[in-house]
Amino acid sequence: MLQQTRVEAVRPYYLRFLEKLPDIRSLAECEPDVLMKLWEGLGYYSRARNLQKAAQQIIAAYQGEFPRTYNEILALPGIGDYTAGAVASICFDLPEPAVDGNVLRVMTRLYADSRCTDLPAVKKDIRETLRTGYTDYADGRCGMLTQAIMELGATVCIPNGTPHCGACPLRECCAANAEGNVQDYPVRKEKKARRHEDYTVYILQCGEEIAVRKRPAEGLLAGLWELPHLDGARDAQTAVRDAEQWHTGAAELLSVRKRKHIFTHIEWHMTCVHLTVTKKPACFTWVTAAQLAEDTALPTAFRICLPEKEPDIL
Repeated sequence: MLQQTRVEAVRPYYLRFLEKLPDIRSLAECEPDVLMKLWEGLGYYSRARNLQKAAQQIIAAYQGEFPRTYNEILALPGIGDYTAGAVASICFDLPEPAVDGNVLRVMTRLYADSRCTDLPAVKKDIRETLRTGYTDYADGRCGMLTQAIMELGATVCIPNGTPHCGACPLRECCAANAEGNVQDYPVRKEKKARRHEDYTVYILQCGEEIAVRKRPAEGLLAGLWELPHLDGARDAQTAVRDAEQWHTGAAELLSVRKRKHIFTHIEWHMTCVHLTVTKKPACFTWVTAAQLAEDTALPTAFRICLPEKEPDIL
């Protein structure tokens, strides 16, 4: 959960998740729609799917016991070098570093390393440099060392603003500190501008129910529920005609609002059109407000399109 999401945001999700799925087997056997609902709002939903696949693999290959070697952990779905290193060192005290953004920042400043940390070969080299330290100095304290370097990067050798070099236990041996150019590190690639996409999103309300549908099994927000939408920003009259082409019967416009949602590389600009309709075509699934709240995992990108002041929808 902490990959791509802040600790403050994760905490309530984590507690709710463990209450519902307290062990590996319950996660492995969880219905996909229930899993998606538990994850709703965290984004990057492939993380949840991989988490379940990993649980299923642990049941099948390790009789429900979490593997205890770095390579076995790394082989689990959704587990990369960083997570494998963190689990191996913190949980099992193995001499395996966990190299995330905080650690890369500490290491590149420590050695005044001007290589681009976005390159896999550079990350691998830094990981191997750290592994030597684990082997030579961290016998029985590997988990402590992993957490210490992470904490150093999060609270002292900080990413934004001026790092607290005066309080850093590594200041006497830090090359960047000696050179007086700490904030030149780490070196990153220039970020590409996000691609903008325009959509018209339809809140089709028939009585106390609204229309939703499942997204394709592949791609962005794969397999999740969505509100009906079409490409482009359409005016109100066009949107009403579009809705009627879905065989919804007569459509009456209630409101139009603009919303924006940002993914990692894409920015959605949405014209949200709220309509009442007289028929419920079978091309959609029709759900109540209670179902939206309790059972139907509607991603934030679509949930923000719902009316704010109509409790029968919210």
